[in-house]
Amino acid sequence: MIKERSIEFSVWIIETYKDLTSLKEYTLSKQLLRSGTAIGALISEAEHAQSKRDFLNKINIALKEANETLYWLLLLKRTNYLTDLKYERLNDEATQLVKILVSIVKTTKERLGVL
Repeated sequence: MIKERSIEFSVWIIETYKDLTSLKEYTLSKQLLRSGTAIGALISEAEHAQSKRDFLNKINIALKEANETLYWLLLLKRTNYLTDLKYERLNDEATQLVKILVSIVKTTKERLGVL
């Protein structure tokens, strides 16, 4: 479930990146592209982790990337590069990914006895 959601989110991020670069916005859009697509890549890596700790590490990094993506989205919104509708759509999905990742981290830590 989260893998497919993160892939779909990456597609939305890539579409947004294309829109932003057509407006000649390159700096923030590149940051958004990097962090927004890293979430899914890290989740995919975590599926094939060598250990539970490796899995936890990759999911934690995916969580950090998701939070960073929220930052870039807000900055793009406040600088009027994103419409309210586009911002809400991306922000809502990124927020949902954060919630899912937080839950995965918590569950994995409990199973490992790490808190």
